[in-house]
Amino acid sequence: MSSHHIIKDDQEPALIIANGAACNQELLGQLLEWSPLVIVLDSAISRVLELGIKVDVLLGDFDRDFDPNYYREIQYPLEIVNTPDQNKTDLEKAFDYLIERNIPAVNVVWATGKRADHTITNITSVVKFSEKLKIVLFDDHSKIFHLPRKYEKWYPKNTVISLIPIGAVHGIHSQNLFYPLQNDSLQIGYRSGSSNHVAEDGIVIIEHLEGDLILMECWD
Repeated sequence: MSSHHIIKDDQEPALIIANGAACNQELLGQLLEWSPLVIVLDSAISRVLELGIKVDVLLGDFDRDFDPNYYREIQYPLEIVNTPDQNKTDLEKAFDYLIERNIPAVNVVWATGKRADHTITNITSVVKFSEKLKIVLFDDHSKIFHLPRKYEKWYPKNTVISLIPIGAVHGIHSQNLFYPLQNDSLQIGYRSGSSNHVAEDGIVIIEHLEGDLILMECWD
């Protein structure tokens, strides 16, 4: 797989490659195509290099006798960012790094699958960074992101849309979903908006008054 293009910094979303289940190479190639910055979390670096990807930043706590300098030599130039804070995941530390660099948006792959605890943590972590960083998680079956108070997008009929509340979400209204929401509430563990779908080709509108709501565009 070829390296990403050299383009103006911060013009397009950065790309973070975590260490969950790999996505298909077509999706990865599309995301790499115009990413100005590729960040790899330390435990994934050997898998990434096997794909021939040019890495810009290697980030992590470098535990378990991990030697980052080995990769500096074979991926020069490579920025190595040591983040030993054990109170945050490596993905959260990568989000912090992007915020410090004033990069406004990032796509994330390999953040789901494998261990369920890592998947849940990675998906829900987008919430606390949502005011400073636009985050989209991709895998082979879904596109996942945090919703603003009002969201509008054109979708084809029958597109599967799941609305996942983080905590409790109130005052939800929807237009053009097969199962409409009218001043509804969702709460994680009690009621979610999983496996809804678009009623007709056209604009879908989702609004909510309170809480954090994640949207998943899903396909099998």
